[in-house]
Amino acid sequence: MSQQPSENRTSVQMVQVSKDQAGQRIDNFLLARLKGMPKSVIYKLLRTGQVRVNKKRIKAVYRLEEGDNVRIPPVTQRPAEAATRAPEALVSEVESRILLEDECLMVVNKPSGLAVHKGSGLGFGLIDVLRQSRPNAPFLELVHRLDRDTSGCILIAKQRSVLNELHALIRENRVSKHYITLLDGKLKGKDRQLIRTPIEESRQAGQKVMRISDRGKMAVSYFRPLRHFKDATLVGIELETGRTHQIRVQSAHLGHAVLGDSRYGNHECNRDWKRRGLKRLFLHASEVSFQLPKSGRKYAVKA
Repeated sequence: MSQQPSENRTSVQMVQVSKDQAGQRIDNFLLARLKGMPKSVIYKLLRTGQVRVNKKRIKAVYRLEEGDNVRIPPVTQRPAEAATRAPEALVSEVESRILLEDECLMVVNKPSGLAVHKGSGLGFGLIDVLRQSRPNAPFLELVHRLDRDTSGCILIAKQRSVLNELHALIRENRVSKHYITLLDGKLKGKDRQLIRTPIEESRQAGQKVMRISDRGKMAVSYFRPLRHFKDATLVGIELETGRTHQIRVQSAHLGHAVLGDSRYGNHECNRDWKRRGLKRLFLHASEVSFQLPKSGRKYAVKA
């Protein structure tokens, strides 16, 4: 019988926040510091006041400042599971999909079917593939997310300070994100249409789904029909907010679901389009543009 590695009980840690660590939420800081620790344990430590910043209790949304003193209590850590390595063919494909890279960040044209990070039974995601490809990179972090089956532009920060800048830009709606999608049926009109709907998270058959609800957070998009076909419409979409599944939920609410969408779409319609050759979600992040405040550098990338 193979012997299981023993658990490890840590001692109290006192950590001073560096300039490069400033700006991140305390829960994310702890998740990175306590590798393999379940989120439920992290949030319990915060909720019960066992984690202190400058000797004070804080909430999970607290953003660290340079010079903060963080007290991390003793915890029991289980040995980390061996990382699953991505196939070299996938590593090469992802590297070939880097649209732009400099010392600050990179923009990758993520393929459909690849999650952005590991979890929920997945051994690796896009960020894990990039870290595998660049084992000596000091910092690589996702700036935002795309659904697993959505392809297109995704931002990766190579510096903590740039990650903080980009998160601030996203919160202030100063990152322009454009999508291309094919919707079921004929979406009326030719002009840009403002779509405003409140969206909240719910559970359905044990699965997380988003739905239109007055209790939800407002989601704002602009739909522009680009081309009308007999039974579908090619649509360009610009997002003002970035709610989970925003485009997919709003499209279904309009009665024109994204083709290939197994969660919010019409299953019979999807089967028909699959017979016609559509084997994926028809949603693509086609363009992203923004300006970094500190450097003044402008970015505009298309996939």
